[in-house]
Amino acid sequence: MPDQLRADSMGCAGHSQIKTPNMDLLASEGVRFSSAFTVCPICMPARASFINGLYPHNHGMWTNAGQMPADDETFFHHLQDSGYYVAYVGKSHYYPHGGLHMRDREDYMHARGIDYVHETTGPWATTGTDSYMTDYWQQKGLLNAFRDDYAKRRENGHRSVWPSPLPVEDFMDSYIGRRAVEFVNSYSQDKPFCLFVGFGGPHEPWDAPGEYATMYNPADAPPHIPPAEPGEWVTDHAARRMRQRRIDGMTEEEIRKIRANYYGKISLIDHWFGQIFDALKQKGCWDDTLAVLWSDHGEMAGDHQRLHKSVFYDSSVRVPLIMRWPGQISVGATSDTLAQIIDVYPTLLEAVGAEPSRRCFGQSLWPALKGTSVKIRDVVFSEISSQGYHNIMARDDRYKYAMDNTGEGYMLYDVTEDPKEKSNLIGHTDFRKIEQEYRGRVLRFLLDTQCRL
Repeated sequence: MPDQLRADSMGCAGHSQIKTPNMDLLASEGVRFSSAFTVCPICMPARASFINGLYPHNHGMWTNAGQMPADDETFFHHLQDSGYYVAYVGKSHYYPHGGLHMRDREDYMHARGIDYVHETTGPWATTGTDSYMTDYWQQKGLLNAFRDDYAKRRENGHRSVWPSPLPVEDFMDSYIGRRAVEFVNSYSQDKPFCLFVGFGGPHEPWDAPGEYATMYNPADAPPHIPPAEPGEWVTDHAARRMRQRRIDGMTEEEIRKIRANYYGKISLIDHWFGQIFDALKQKGCWDDTLAVLWSDHGEMAGDHQRLHKSVFYDSSVRVPLIMRWPGQISVGATSDTLAQIIDVYPTLLEAVGAEPSRRCFGQSLWPALKGTSVKIRDVVFSEISSQGYHNIMARDDRYKYAMDNTGEGYMLYDVTEDPKEKSNLIGHTDFRKIEQEYRGRVLRFLLDTQCRL
């Protein structure tokens, strides 16, 4: 699970520049979901939802705050009950980082249903939180260089682009990938295992290390989607929402540099995918391993004059989702069925023959994995607390609609005719019935998804 990986930033998704041979391998030997979405375009709520099968309005985490109760049910518990040893390497972000050394929170991670824990923070949190990784950097004399570099980036602004002072072999994602390989190599128990690898990148800052910082020419980066001004029919409230989070003064040259560095971080993670795959092959279990690639949310990367996430444009809310399991699912298939990250939960339980969770709101993707064209769900939903509002999005194959807790809709796009989401139709007289229909879908969603106990 890379952090903040766009759905389109893989070779197998048709990207014109980036090289991701190992992600592409998963797609060529499995099923890629081209219309997968996060249930929240920010870290902690999305990650909580992924493992507990609930929406943010169920578990109460609408932003990067709070945490799941200590005894909260996760799909890890079901895997343990089915005889699996569960290991976690890398970033989890199931609780706020800061203060304690991460090893002091291992009891909390064990309570999530995880047997082996080797946890790190993500990039920015590493400036103030210690872990096994910072201990390693301290021993190698790298920790101060890392934290000093991030202090300069914070002072200079989040548009800063320059290489990490850390060598490639000691960069965060290399550390996480190496520890994952070491786990596979050293595993000696009789029971099967589930290994969850949470990479810290390609989440910003734009600090690809070594040769990965210069791997891609900024001039060749695909152009970003320019910001669009609201039409005369757009309500004042929606017009204000359209302009929120834009970054004034960000140039085309800056965006291309950011994108090139972002792609370098993705290619480094892809390299470690390959190392983990090789370890599984050497272990003799690669051909009987269900491999899943997903991300918690995307990255705007300059689209609509924005960076990072926390909005409902596809660049932020659409995520990669690939599954590979030789002899069990289709090979080299692309499914356009609408999927959500919480759908992985029941899919994994079905794969191991476990009983479905009584409260999980995800739906098993097995019909699509088996090659049928059946529609899994008619609409996907996403939620976030951002810019002073609670926001909910409904999206199907044709339209995307979003409203906030003022009771007003502020986003309506025809994603078939307008895939780059340039023309906001909210308030347009020709689309009033569509707006009313999707408003009703949001309200029914809230009523239909009361937490199941």
